[in-house]
Amino acid sequence: MWILLLLPVVAYILIQIAISQVKSQKKYLRNVPGKKPFLIFGNMLDFMPGSTVLLDNLMGYLKTYGDTILVHDGSFSWVLLTIDYEFNEFLHTSTVHIEKSNLYHFFKGWLGQGLLTSFGPTWRSHRKVITPSFHFSILQQFIAVFDSVGNNLMKKLESEAGKDSVEVSQLISLYALDVICEAAMGVKIHALESGNSEYVKSIKEMCNIVVDRMFSIISTRFYKLTSTYQKEKKALKIIHEHVDAVISKRLEEYSQKPEKSSQSDDFGVKKRLAFLDMLLEARIDGKPLTKAELRDEVNTFMFEGHDTTSSAISFALFLIATHPEVQDKLFEEQTQIFPSDWKNARPSHKQLLEMKYLDLVIKETLRLFPPVTFYGRKLAHDVEFKGTLYPKGLSVLLFPYGCHRSPKYFTEPDKFIPERFENWTGKLPFAYTPFSAGPRNCIGQKFAVLEMLATLSKIRPQVQAGASKARAQTPTGSRNDFNFQKRSEHFVGKTITYSVKCNE
Repeated sequence: MWILLLLPVVAYILIQIAISQVKSQKKYLRNVPGKKPFLIFGNMLDFMPGSTVLLDNLMGYLKTYGDTILVHDGSFSWVLLTIDYEFNEFLHTSTVHIEKSNLYHFFKGWLGQGLLTSFGPTWRSHRKVITPSFHFSILQQFIAVFDSVGNNLMKKLESEAGKDSVEVSQLISLYALDVICEAAMGVKIHALESGNSEYVKSIKEMCNIVVDRMFSIISTRFYKLTSTYQKEKKALKIIHEHVDAVISKRLEEYSQKPEKSSQSDDFGVKKRLAFLDMLLEARIDGKPLTKAELRDEVNTFMFEGHDTTSSAISFALFLIATHPEVQDKLFEEQTQIFPSDWKNARPSHKQLLEMKYLDLVIKETLRLFPPVTFYGRKLAHDVEFKGTLYPKGLSVLLFPYGCHRSPKYFTEPDKFIPERFENWTGKLPFAYTPFSAGPRNCIGQKFAVLEMLATLSKIRPQVQAGASKARAQTPTGSRNDFNFQKRSEHFVGKTITYSVKCNE
């Protein structure tokens, strides 16, 4: 009885404390513009999960209030959103303000203390030992993976030839899962052949849950009372058990014959080091990574190497399909590089780098549809910038999508013009950041670009893709790290569909 009477009092006290914190933070930010928040929901009603106008609303905020604005996240705190070039340069290059914002807490159950979510000594030590794994000489090994899995993708596409439309984005997602599983863990999960495995479904489930939670008005305090929490628990159990089993088996082999462990083909990858193999050999202060650390980094590879890449490839295919003149140029480039047998070509690393026009297409795709729409930092100390004092602990969202679509940085920003990147080197590097920049840039960006080159070069010469009449304007982005690619004017559907014709 007394507990029931005390609950309203406790709730009132907590609300007053939260309001006091908001007011304290707001007094520093009173000169920063932004839309007036609505009661306890802040501005989050404009950014609800599934909203087809999320990006439009953010762009509208910037157009109305300026390049640096305040957004209330509905949890009694403020978030700074910016496309200001100097502010972007300052945060991207900082070696102090490297902690991710509170939005990344939703990844903790899945990614733990992996590279994406960690900071401080943990992040620095892990980044140091993992960076060599992405040396170009090692990345070349994975071209064979792109090729073999790409052949499976082509078989799937060819089997769909003649249909009115094909949900290409779903196939690309499964393709990317196959690639990253083989590259990260050295295992083949055959997602393209059977996309209904519990592990595959759980990966997709977690991608959806994480993004939904970021924009949910349900407080973290009450999240465990929801049905979504039960779904998350189930998905994480499946994911962690799968990865733990792979790690345990690999550790057993490594301990029995370390000098031959990388030669084993028990996992389907003979004479090729997976990222897991390199993590097993890594040492921090003379000690190997723990099983928990191995799992966190493998899961991070899986997340960052799957959803972001599949989104970029899918958007590239859509843009190519809706720009016939670009298709023609790509076809010409492919036939020049492979004059005798482009259909069965297995491109080398050197040949992939010769695909200059395809590289421009990829760069322009990443400009229009950056895989990570925005990402957050937390200020490590008070920062004075352009006359305003931003307090320690403030979350700042850097917004590549907004920068990439700003006429301040790009001429005709909403148009698909691959040629704009022909002479881009050195121009406003912090206005174009599809993989972030500075010390916390994406460690796997070279891997991602190679995968995109290999995939698109394999698909383009063999498949004539045209946007389906029924769904010509309906691609949507993946639901990854802040990735809501749903432009209300043009991109409001749930799949990318094409009419497909296989070339002889």
